[in-house]
Amino acid sequence: MGDLHRQAGTLADGADPVRLTPEQAGWARCGLRVLCLAEGEERTIATGEDELVVLPVSITGLDVDVDVDGVRVVLTGRSSVFERVSDFVYVGRDSSMTLRAAGGGEVALATARCERRLPARYSPAEQVAVEVRGAGVCTRQVTNFLSPDRWPHADRLMAVELLTPGGNWSSYPPHRHDDSPECPVNNEEIYYFRIGPNDGTDGFGVHRLYTGKGDGVAEIDETVEVRDGDVFLIPRGYHGPCIAAPGHTMYYLNVLAGPGGERSMAFCDDPAHHWVRDSWTGMAIDPRVPMTSAAGPVAPPP
Repeated sequence: MGDLHRQAGTLADGADPVRLTPEQAGWARCGLRVLCLAEGEERTIATGEDELVVLPVSITGLDVDVDVDGVRVVLTGRSSVFERVSDFVYVGRDSSMTLRAAGGGEVALATARCERRLPARYSPAEQVAVEVRGAGVCTRQVTNFLSPDRWPHADRLMAVELLTPGGNWSSYPPHRHDDSPECPVNNEEIYYFRIGPNDGTDGFGVHRLYTGKGDGVAEIDETVEVRDGDVFLIPRGYHGPCIAAPGHTMYYLNVLAGPGGERSMAFCDDPAHHWVRDSWTGMAIDPRVPMTSAAGPVAPPP
């Protein structure tokens, strides 16, 4: 199952760092593109069978113009995913859109095959919910920009951003949302990693994925080093922890979609580690979290 970890550059499509279709992933719905827009370049994209969200990753000059079916939206982006929460726009299937970033930069397109066509809809960063999850060394930030409870305007697509301070653990306890009998939903999932700081330092983190014994399918047991720009595919199994090396903030974009029914990110923990959640009671929150907001980086209290 070594093809689940796609190292930076292995999914490149010309100048674009990532192009991953459901067919390439070996499943039915989830996809991800990361576009590299040159200065002044216009890129026109037909969504086809996919709904998607346009999410600025790192934009010179910050603004991204998106024309969707004749309607113009200006996204206020960010210089990096570690700088601030970003505006975004949802675009439905069977649509045409044109992207422009005057100064150039990278834009993520999280995608999902879907059945219903919904109209485009814009969200400013100020309306995006930021959640602090966990405690102690398991404290992390979840930016719920396209989670089902915060963004009902989608057919299949779900997406959130995670920020984990150096030395902390996230996606922990290990959990799954697949076709196992104990799970309430069955989702495909993509992790897209960025590692800070953005100063050329050779940062890294660790990601874990495994299935339980006797699942009746091919066993997965992977613990890998992840670096800036890597992608990891999660078709099934317990995923977590994601561990940020000390001194290196870990970001990942989660893209999820399921085969049918209600959009849901419900999960079930590995029973061997569920007790960890109870250990957080009364434990202090890492003061470095939250790390970003719509206004920019959040300074920890003195």
